[in-house]
Amino acid sequence: MSACTQWVRTGLGLFLLAALALAPAPAAATEVALELVLLADATGSIDNDEIRFQRKGYAEAITDPAVVTAIRNTPHGQIAVTYVEWGDSQSQDIVVGWTVIDGPESAAAFAEALMIPPRKAHGYNAIGTALLLGMALIENNDIQGFRKVIDISADSANSWSGPSIESARATVVSSGITINGLAVLCRHCISGRPVSYDLEAAFAEKIIGGPGAFVVTADSAATFANAVRRKLIMEIAGDPQPKRMAETETNVRAD
Repeated sequence: MSACTQWVRTGLGLFLLAALALAPAPAAATEVALELVLLADATGSIDNDEIRFQRKGYAEAITDPAVVTAIRNTPHGQIAVTYVEWGDSQSQDIVVGWTVIDGPESAAAFAEALMIPPRKAHGYNAIGTALLLGMALIENNDIQGFRKVIDISADSANSWSGPSIESARATVVSSGITINGLAVLCRHCISGRPVSYDLEAAFAEKIIGGPGAFVVTADSAATFANAVRRKLIMEIAGDPQPKRMAETETNVRAD
């Protein structure tokens, strides 16, 4: 048994049991086109205003008519989504549990629920822990998804505690789950100050993985919600995408 697998079974065990008990789930064997775990950065570089800003961006995106249309156009006509804020290896919070979204009403209910809970996650980056939690949430729900995706957002590709990103990514991808990324190119998203290295390239090299994996980049607060919207549409449609894309105020570029 690998150290990473052992960590999944022990380090996440008690947290996951408690979290799954609290997180509402759809009826048994619900079939959906996509199981999507949204992992949002809630580490020390993200203040409370930015937590709300991020949630608002996801709420606006999930209720966007183009996103709802993409959901309805899937073979199953519905997807299942959960929203998790991650911090250090001991601090992850399921903000909204598994929710089946099949139209404007269920999308609006998810968006409303997203804006209510207080922030709980804090600490230094533990990206490996977050990825393994995403995998555990997918493997321990009562949903049958045609595709399974973990979507992680962050303003850094570094990890300071918990399993390494490399080992966690290998474990997740080997289980048949794709990891996509949203690279937020700012230390503090509202101010829009850029990071000092190519975060998009770091995501592509270190974090994303699996069939069709890609990273979308939001380079400012002004483009964040639109980047989330475009990313969701691509994930829902399941179309092959360029590995790296950047959302700017005027255009999208692809390598």
